Amino acid sequence: MNTLTTEIIGILGGMGPAATADFYTKLVATTPGSNDQDHLRVVIWSDPTIPDRTEALLGDGPDPTPWLLDGSRVLREAGATVIAIPCNTAHAFVPRIADHVGLPIVHMIGEVARYLTTLRPGIRTVGLLATTGTIRAGLYQDWLDRFGIRLVLPDTASQSNEVTTAIHAVKAGTHDDSTTALLARAAQRLTERGAQAVIAGCTEIPLGLPGDAVAVPLIDPALVLAQALVRRAGAEGRRGPRE
Repeated sequence: MNTLTTEIIGILGGMGPAATADFYTKLVATTPGSNDQDHLRVVIWSDPTIPDRTEALLGDGPDPTPWLLDGSRVLREAGATVIAIPCNTAHAFVPRIADHVGLPIVHMIGEVARYLTTLRPGIRTVGLLATTGTIRAGLYQDWLDRFGIRLVLPDTASQSNEVTTAIHAVKAGTHDDSTTALLARAAQRLTERGAQAVIAGCTEIPLGLPGDAVAVPLIDPALVLAQALVRRAGAEGRRGPRE
């Protein structure tokens, strides 16, 4: 009989709802197993009323910290033993809630930085497609600097006309082939400046940009986070004979 993990994953979501659903799908797909019982126990709190993270970082909207803290407490009270936040920009606020949640938070951006160091051939320069808030907060810059990886960012026009426009289209549920084209062009601009891989650094971006639309590896932080949670829960080794 399998020994089931005692870990209960708490997903702090709603930023946005489609990205949260996509993350849970990736968590399920990443977990090895042949039946229901092989999968992880998960609690999802999807709160789309959380104020926009980029607007907050740019000084144009309310601080989402109270909502993030309340959601974390909901997850803890529901039995979660670890928290995952499938929103890149929300990680700018993790330092404000980490000491008050009472649970460990698996840091998606830190996991991506570590993952990049495992790729072969080695990655020395990586491009980033993300919200303006994520870029302004320096979230990826800080982590990649620790590992000596150079970061290439879109120029102002590409960020506004291509990346931000595409993210808004995905959030609005109106993305189509034109959305993919916008993101693909933005990614190509980064590869032309030396990016050996491109981080899809907003959880909406993989919904509008398939990996085969980019000439270099497209790194999906939500997938990297899902893989980290599976490792943490010990799910990779839970297959075995049953009585």
